[in-house]
Amino acid sequence: MSANEIEVAARERLQKAIGYRFRDAELLLRALTHRSFDHDNNERLEFLGDALLNFTVAAEVFRLRPKAPEGDLSRLRASVVREETLAVAARRVPLSEAMRFGPGELRTGGHKRGSSLADGLEALVGGVYLDGGIEAAQALCLLLLAPELANLPEVGSLKDFKTRLQEVLQAQSRPLPEYSVLREEGPAHRRSFLVRCQLGDDPLATEAEAHSRRIAEQQAASKMLDAITSREKPTNA
Repeated sequence: MSANEIEVAARERLQKAIGYRFRDAELLLRALTHRSFDHDNNERLEFLGDALLNFTVAAEVFRLRPKAPEGDLSRLRASVVREETLAVAARRVPLSEAMRFGPGELRTGGHKRGSSLADGLEALVGGVYLDGGIEAAQALCLLLLAPELANLPEVGSLKDFKTRLQEVLQAQSRPLPEYSVLREEGPAHRRSFLVRCQLGDDPLATEAEAHSRRIAEQQAASKMLDAITSREKPTNA
């Protein structure tokens, strides 16, 4: 098969996986185009998709947890509509096979990066909205995130990761974590932050990338909690 035939086949598989066929083939292409590939890319569609995902998940969480107060609903929605979860959903489809990345992104593995896949998923939802309307877009949101919505966590487990990390370290009389921005890039409306979390002189450090510094710090703190837990587990003799 030629390169073009492979791309067409990947788009066919994607549309079959999401249960939606685009009427406008050019719109589908734009939704699948990373900014590294072309100036006519999916960044504007990401904006639409992000809003649609947040609204649809908020409405579904509201339905699923009829007695939950506003604060709990917000945390539940955030636990579903976050970069890591969207990236998992994108891999389930799988989206990366159909997306178009520039040579640099392919060479450095950017096409596998969670942030790129999450962005692509948002753009796909935005594209479906423009192509088929609000009902089609909402149906796609619910399909993509069905496993997460079917297994919503207990609200108590959604406590702020930075707070949880701080409490763990204080209980062990250890230095508090330090957060630093290693890289900041992208247009003003779609910045990307790579953040490191480190514990004083301890060589243990974690990194996370997200579209806001706050979210990146939370994700780095979550990884640090996991790293501390893994390091402190007793090894088998």
